[in-house]
Amino acid sequence: MATIIWTRTDEAPLLATYSLTPIIQAFASNAGVDVETRDISVAGRILSLFPERVQNDAYAHDALAELGALSETPEANIVKLPNISASLVQLKKAIAELQSKGFDIPDYPDNPETDEDRDILKRYASVTGSAVNPVLRQGNSDRRAPEAVKNVTRTNPHTMGEWSKDSKTNVATMDANDFRHNEKSVIMDADDTLRITLRTADGEEVLKPELKVLKGEVIDGTFMSAKALDAFLLDAIARAKKEGVLFSAHLKATMMKVSDPIIFGHVVRAYFKDVYDRYGETLLAAGLNGENGLGTILDGLDSVDNGDEIKAAFEQGLIDGPSLAMVNSARGITNLHVPSDVIVDASMPAMIRTSGHMWNADDQEQDTLATLPDSSYAGVYQVVIDDCRANGAFDPTTMGTVPNVGLMAQKAEEYGSHDKTFKIPADGTVEVTNSAGEVLISHDVEAGDIWRACQTKDAPIRDWVKLAVSRARKSGMKTIFWLDEDRAHDRNLISLVNTYLAEHDTEGLDISIASPVEATRTTLARLRAGEDTISVTGNVLRDYNTDLFPILELGTSAKMLSIVPLMAGGGLFETGAGGSAPKHVQQLQEENHLRWDSLGEFLALAESLRLEADHGNTKAGVLADALDKATETVLQEGKSPSRKVNEIDNRGSHFYLALNWAEELAKQSDDQEIASVFGPVAEALRSNEETIAEELLAVQGSPADLGGYYLPDEEKTTAVMRPSATFNEIIDGLAAK
Repeated sequence: MATIIWTRTDEAPLLATYSLTPIIQAFASNAGVDVETRDISVAGRILSLFPERVQNDAYAHDALAELGALSETPEANIVKLPNISASLVQLKKAIAELQSKGFDIPDYPDNPETDEDRDILKRYASVTGSAVNPVLRQGNSDRRAPEAVKNVTRTNPHTMGEWSKDSKTNVATMDANDFRHNEKSVIMDADDTLRITLRTADGEEVLKPELKVLKGEVIDGTFMSAKALDAFLLDAIARAKKEGVLFSAHLKATMMKVSDPIIFGHVVRAYFKDVYDRYGETLLAAGLNGENGLGTILDGLDSVDNGDEIKAAFEQGLIDGPSLAMVNSARGITNLHVPSDVIVDASMPAMIRTSGHMWNADDQEQDTLATLPDSSYAGVYQVVIDDCRANGAFDPTTMGTVPNVGLMAQKAEEYGSHDKTFKIPADGTVEVTNSAGEVLISHDVEAGDIWRACQTKDAPIRDWVKLAVSRARKSGMKTIFWLDEDRAHDRNLISLVNTYLAEHDTEGLDISIASPVEATRTTLARLRAGEDTISVTGNVLRDYNTDLFPILELGTSAKMLSIVPLMAGGGLFETGAGGSAPKHVQQLQEENHLRWDSLGEFLALAESLRLEADHGNTKAGVLADALDKATETVLQEGKSPSRKVNEIDNRGSHFYLALNWAEELAKQSDDQEIASVFGPVAEALRSNEETIAEELLAVQGSPADLGGYYLPDEEKTTAVMRPSATFNEIIDGLAAK
């Protein structure tokens, strides 16, 4: 039988998996398709790091490595759900939970002193940030809004906040000495092994002894000046105070797990400059540098001798500084409390959709100065803000769509840079040299600067251009490569794109290259005219655009169809964003209501089944076509999860998907065997609809015990997520046939 791998990840998507996978497995088994699960959650990955300590083979198995190897084969068919790109704070919480469950795993070594400590630190470092995606994404990204979703949105539009022409919301970003302005880039003319060193007055420090590169690979080096960053932040904070707007910082401390926590620490120290001027020596000695957020500082002060005095100084700092954007006004959680609470690609579109507002301490909307230190893509958001200020909010009933073709295969661009990002320990010169000792890239740096390199292999670039041409041909849409000739990396990509475009038939296609700022202006004008435009972007901008435009078009990025045609011939199917998943879990724990929408899973599954159909399994194709129709019915009939308790939730949505899917399979005429199997199932589900709906609603309103957050208890969570005995009996009976 063919096999689809369904990943077990984290938080709300993991909880939804307990309800959805039994349905999928039952339906797919009748088309000769096995659906197996693999655990790539934070907890699962932590346990797999210590096979010598974790005696249970299931927990000790490295599922991520297994799937990474599978993704490089033609047989790969993987459905990848959103996972936590863990910050250090989240990693430590997961470790503590696993230890409380009896797992013999070590503490995180904050100050490694022994070789064993350093080994443990190295293992744990492999879990944080974008640890999963680079392993599985052995292909480039094709993300677009399904026509059914656009149709429903046009008839049932989501709310959009009104924009005022007097809005004071703006973006603040650096105009010099950041990653964009300091970037240098080369294209390798041969396979080689590079070396990254820091030359100082005291000698040479090797930052990266061996960096293997291939012919045609694009290698970049750049840095952000710590002094320039601090000066910029102080100006931004003063500007927010003067203009009477909220101060907010928008980074990606999860994915960019080395650079952005350091930058976040600078933001915290700049906002509380007076506190650090007075108590900095004590705070830094206690490890309270702000990189793990204000919340960690305030908690840590309990262990500091004059902690109460310093805590009072922080409280005064909140009074004296500009008002901070809030994550949770009721609980006093500010934008600076937790680095992973405000992720730029999700927070900026949400702010733009909400009239350019964020929430203040009084739980009221207010204009904000959105601070994005690095200027590489900050201009994109400023253009959107300016457009909304001039023209008002977008109209979901008439606006066009912006699919994305994203360069991300084989760790392309910035997300592959973690092991090549360094906080510079002393003044000197960073050099990237080849095996012949020739200096390819050089930067004069100062202590505290953040230096990084990144790699983009030639094969993914060629495949990216090929995919862009293919999508342009199939869709007929105007297609723009978002590349900035004023940026060193992009200049090299422009030369390669022009070369590789010439290898394809582009006759009759509208394909062009423009800077991200100009591409945004063109795309927005077309959006308002109801015209569609494909954005062809690099890795980070792919992440930004596939949240920005879907949130404006559809109200969420979770409703996008995300396909990764793997370069080896298989397929990876991604199911949407998970940025709001923690709040969903909290609501389930408090009210037994899960508002997570599995629409992304429905869409991905249909494409996953179509891949099996392409391999000759016609029954899988029948299931896929019926699933798409069932999904559209779920949307049209309003059976998606509600945000409110005692209304339909994720589990109810799964029931209606199963009901509509069975009915579509029963009435289709392409495969009579499948129709005969699902006819009785559809009848049973429809005749028991009222009973099942009542059973699913009956459990809501009371707390739900999952037995864990990062590693939920299997029995307890299954009971929570499959509360309808009637529904379970029908589905389990189908699986047994």
